[in-house]
Amino acid sequence: MTTKSEIIVATDGLTKRLGGRTVVNGVNLAIGRGDIYGFLGPNGAGKTTTIRMLLGLARPTSGHIRIFDKDIRKERLAILRKVGSLVEYPSYYGHLNATENLEAVRRLLGAPKSRIDEVLAIVRLTQEARRPVKGFSLGMKQRLGIATALLGNPELLVLDEPTNGLDPAGIQEIRELIKSLPRTSGVTILISSHLLSEVEQMATRVGIIAKGELIYQDGIERLREQAQGRIRLGVSDPEAAWQLLLSYGYPAEWDRTKLTVGQADDRTIAGIVSRLVQSDFQVYRVEEEHASLESIFLQMTGSEASL
Repeated sequence: MTTKSEIIVATDGLTKRLGGRTVVNGVNLAIGRGDIYGFLGPNGAGKTTTIRMLLGLARPTSGHIRIFDKDIRKERLAILRKVGSLVEYPSYYGHLNATENLEAVRRLLGAPKSRIDEVLAIVRLTQEARRPVKGFSLGMKQRLGIATALLGNPELLVLDEPTNGLDPAGIQEIRELIKSLPRTSGVTILISSHLLSEVEQMATRVGIIAKGELIYQDGIERLREQAQGRIRLGVSDPEAAWQLLLSYGYPAEWDRTKLTVGQADDRTIAGIVSRLVQSDFQVYRVEEEHASLESIFLQMTGSEASL
């Protein structure tokens, strides 16, 4: 668990109402230094609105935001100097090359000139530095967007749906880049997505938002534990077998289509099979079922929007 002293993004009761509708409702985020925090939810769940409030682009209706232990209402500019962001699609001057685009932003930030070569190397665009950006693939443009976000040497990097619209090769490139950044640049990352299958390959910690409410926040491993297997049994007269197992205290379930037993060690499963055989049930099959993380995500959010 992240201790209080390590938390660099904390929200308390963060709420946003638009036109009489509550789009973000009492969200309490806690993002620790060095985390890759996957902020997940179906499209329209409130992710981008939350991110806009974190970046000072939208004013909360109520609640508080502290970043680097500073109140964003009072110290917004000091906070944002240490934050890099890529929200939606990055914008460029297509006729300029990568170096020239970065130079335009570098001057605004007051970053040293040497930083341009550094960020191009980080996102692996050094070889393309002199090419006009209008000739870049979408994946290259996203990498240039991340380079731009890194120009000011931020402590926190906020990426809103950075793999949207990319082909599988582009997604793989961005994923590997994001995973490397905490190690190579010492940056903490908040990455939003509607795809659990994407975020689970990068994130160390996950927050899931649905209908504006944060319904889960913990390590990715805790989410994986919920997907651990159940044992499915193929037996004669499954209803009677289910009642027998319950009478002996085994955590059995029967939904009229299958007989299952919750997580159990090998000795417990052997005991269940032995008990069934001794009671004259025929055991045809014993197999392990795994719930996918995606199915757990869908159950939590009540949505199919992530598929």
